[in-house]
Amino acid sequence: MAFVTLKDMGSDFHRLERFDGGDFVRWQRKMHFLLVTVKVYYVIVNPRPSEPGENEEESVAKTRERLRWDQDDEICRGHILNGMSNTLFDAYHTVKTAKELWNQLERRYITEDATSKRFIVSKFFDYKMVDGRSVMEQFNEIKRILDRYSQHKLALDEFIVVTSIIDKLPPSWKNFRNNLKHRKEDINLDELGTHLRIKEDLRKEEKFQSLPKQVEQKEGQRDVEENHENEVKPRRSKRMRIAKTYGPDFYICKAWASKLGRTTKRVDIMPTVDWIVLLEKHFGVDQITSIPV
Repeated sequence: MAFVTLKDMGSDFHRLERFDGGDFVRWQRKMHFLLVTVKVYYVIVNPRPSEPGENEEESVAKTRERLRWDQDDEICRGHILNGMSNTLFDAYHTVKTAKELWNQLERRYITEDATSKRFIVSKFFDYKMVDGRSVMEQFNEIKRILDRYSQHKLALDEFIVVTSIIDKLPPSWKNFRNNLKHRKEDINLDELGTHLRIKEDLRKEEKFQSLPKQVEQKEGQRDVEENHENEVKPRRSKRMRIAKTYGPDFYICKAWASKLGRTTKRVDIMPTVDWIVLLEKHFGVDQITSIPV
């Protein structure tokens, strides 16, 4: 029996998280399952078989029973110590028996866990779901908090739990939240989870179906803008076209200036009404708009 226990000890131990001083109740329950599985938990609850008196003869069966208990106690103690962090291992490795080690841990950490109950209660009632994250993901986080209620043997009415979770739904779920509140029949926690999962799947599907419409609307808006840019703009008056094109720094070359009776190499001309009339007279309407700058 002991040989099988030693053989399986490593593989069983790797499935257990190391205890670092937090959440003792959960760790203790996992350790309890492990010790029961390898059949050594009995040394914690059953005392060591007594040794015979000075003048008392002990049977072979009694001797084997005591030796087996001693061996299983060492294995049990080793499992508990190996399930601790290095810091806690150094603090408790000198404890002689598994029962004594188990009791010391309970006295130390059960008391601390009792004070942490208030934080667990606050954590549940202060939890608020938010948009931008999966509602089912947040729902499962709340369920993990409620699991810790059970670990600490805290009782909370399921109706209160369900109602509180409904109130925690994110703002974008307002209509769905109101529908759940106005239901005549009560639902349990599992049924609420089913409703939330179905609703979230529907919301994802609706969002997916709306994507082509959004793309179509954007493309339509882009086409309208492009058509607007390609529209033939109304012709402005000659006077406005010259002023718009050349601005206040409008000038004409020497050859054209000579036709107007000017001799300067470069003639700066403000686009006034008189100059526009003069230009139209000498160069014609079509030539005015092509004067180089």
